[in-house]
Amino acid sequence: MTDDQTTAAPRTATLPTAGSRTADSRTADSRTADSRTTTLRTADERATLASFLDHQRDTLAMKCAGLTAAQLRTRVLEPSGLSLLGLVRHLAEVERSWFRNILDGEGRHGFWKHPDGTFAEFDVETADPEEAFAVWRRECDHARELVAAAPSLDVLGHHGEEVFSLRWILTHMIEEYARHNGHADLLREHLDGTTGE
Repeated sequence: MTDDQTTAAPRTATLPTAGSRTADSRTADSRTADSRTTTLRTADERATLASFLDHQRDTLAMKCAGLTAAQLRTRVLEPSGLSLLGLVRHLAEVERSWFRNILDGEGRHGFWKHPDGTFAEFDVETADPEEAFAVWRRECDHARELVAAAPSLDVLGHHGEEVFSLRWILTHMIEEYARHNGHADLLREHLDGTTGE
């Protein structure tokens, strides 16, 4: 792909959530007018938290949609090193860390690292947006599978001696995306003037 081609930031697939279904429960086609996952208002706790997290994931994809590879790589808020592509890569790493490693104990290494082992997700000068979005979507899909399969939100994940419930992990992930989506709002507005939720 060349820098002048538009990189679609495909939406993440929505899988049905576990737990009891209510009239407000999500289906694969339950979307707001802007195509983001609808946040559930009367569903059980797991479905509600999952819908809020998917809404935040969809917001990140929406902020990246329709931009070229060069625009996705651009750092427009000096002296910050943030770019939209860097945020996508960072959130792929966050998904991997919290769901694969902490919740499921897989011990997977990072996707983008410097030779010295430090994380390189924000170093995007030559990064491939299609690869980054594919990794991010794959990690989101895997996280959804783990959440759906968990017997309850009280399932525990471990990081060294620290212990986290699935409930805490989902809440933290909503917080993580919300913070970075605020960054994405500013980046997108500076890139092409697009604003919105």
